[in-house]
Amino acid sequence: MTMKTVLIFGAGYSGQAFARALPAGTTIVGTTRSPEKFATLRDAGITPLPFEGASTPELLAALRQATHVVVSIAPDEAGDPALDVVAAGLAAGLPALQWIGYLSTVGVYGDHGGGWVDETSECRPVSQRSRRRLEAERQWLELGPRAGLPVAVLRLSGIYGPGRNAFVNLRDGTAKRLVKPDQVFNRIHRDDIAGALRHLAERNLGGVFNVTDDLPSPPQEVVAYAALLMGVEPPPEIPFETAQLSPMARSFYGENKRVSNAAIRKTGYAFRFPDYRVAFDALWAAGDWADGAARSAMKRS
Repeated sequence: MTMKTVLIFGAGYSGQAFARALPAGTTIVGTTRSPEKFATLRDAGITPLPFEGASTPELLAALRQATHVVVSIAPDEAGDPALDVVAAGLAAGLPALQWIGYLSTVGVYGDHGGGWVDETSECRPVSQRSRRRLEAERQWLELGPRAGLPVAVLRLSGIYGPGRNAFVNLRDGTAKRLVKPDQVFNRIHRDDIAGALRHLAERNLGGVFNVTDDLPSPPQEVVAYAALLMGVEPPPEIPFETAQLSPMARSFYGENKRVSNAAIRKTGYAFRFPDYRVAFDALWAAGDWADGAARSAMKRS
């Protein structure tokens, strides 16, 4: 079905990419907690609305007009604030609404010792943030049938794209090559999040889908490939045991799994960037691996 009006809760990095991927003529409204980001949202074709977790008349008006809703807000200790707003709206009646998409994380799977997981695998989240995500997934998936609406849960792997990638880290001197034997991470380009969202939304498809590329890879190899394209020396390899890491960074290395994307491929979605090498080649060739501000800074230096 045609997306006439889209409401994005949390119109950040991925939400703005989704907005830019939508067809001309789509009305797009997006929330942010930061009024200083209003101009950025407008540049992406999004009408900005403030959202601090509580409903407002303006937000309810946008929700009543929305044919499709995308939620890209992390739940906190109190739960998912967007869920409360949408549930209240549904109780009052949202006749235009056709589909809901919820952006979650592959972190809900927890650690599987480097083995492959798919949407039927056991979820055993390790971190509190992933446990909250799993609970939010459950609530959205229960809300959909009660309202007679398809709800798609997109479990995203590590997000990268222009402005957020190994090129930027190498330029800034923050890239590290930590080596933990047999450790892999899963990744997804921002534009494939946008593409998968549009694909599912246009077909009003519900269910749980892993949105991740084809090539779970050791993190040190990703940095080395970016350095090769840049023509710079990669940073030295550092054994994981001796690395100085924040508790959050260290927690990521406590989860090791290879995430399958077969389910969303079966719906007909074709990944634009099936692995990081294809994506890095395109980013480097196009020169858009850094955001506009970063590119301006490089020109000034």
